[in-house]
Amino acid sequence: MDIKKSEEVLAEVHRNCQLALQSISDILPETEDEELKEELLREHEEYERLCGKAATIAKDKNIELKNPGPIKKAMMWSSIKMSTMTDDSRAHIADMMVRGTVMGITSLKTTLGEMSDDEADEEIKALAKEVLWSEEQFEKKWKALIA
Repeated sequence: MDIKKSEEVLAEVHRNCQLALQSISDILPETEDEELKEELLREHEEYERLCGKAATIAKDKNIELKNPGPIKKAMMWSSIKMSTMTDDSRAHIADMMVRGTVMGITSLKTTLGEMSDDEADEEIKALAKEVLWSEEQFEKKWKALIA
């Protein structure tokens, strides 16, 4: 088992969850649609749960996880604020969430694809697959809300 590869996967899971939590927190104040708010809050709870699992695994395996830096967070915040300033419709917010979710799915699939089965810590790999599955479900939900 390659510890470095497993650490990279766990770091990607953590980064993915942190960016999703930040994005949802930035979008929520711009959302007036109650159904969208409920979905955002449900997803926020799920990402918090998954992020907590990543933190627990990291602690158990003595892996240090880093949060996205303030510049990345500021760029995301300003991008969301600018985008919702011109269009805060249900379809636009759902489209923004689809785009963010697809980026998360892509990064997780890429990271998992770069690891062979014998390189993987099974607990970390299982968590990465759980996050990937959740994001795929979120994507389906957001696509349905666009229509």
